[in-house]
Amino acid sequence: MEEIEELIKYHGLEEDSEHVIIPFIDKNGRWKRCFLLKRRFIRIVYSEGHFVDYPLSDVIKATIKYPELLLSEALYLMYKESNVDTPDVRSNTKECVEQ
Repeated sequence: MEEIEELIKYHGLEEDSEHVIIPFIDKNGRWKRCFLLKRRFIRIVYSEGHFVDYPLSDVIKATIKYPELLLSEALYLMYKESNVDTPDVRSNTKECVEQ
């Protein structure tokens, strides 16, 4: 969680005991805030029956860079731009969930 603390300080983000809070200006010029749970990973479940656990640090970076996009789209663009492979994709079957 040290990396998270460094990101919070570097970007001047807010936090409380359970959330990292990312303030941003929407397309209409209004201030908004995005609340992310302080967990090691954020799981995104896709409609195709699979899920990916993204590191919180990557989720914060993607949200800062693309605050108006869906999180899944922001992460995809961030990984694509940096030529980094996305975390492992897992099937949303009973076998994988129990592991």
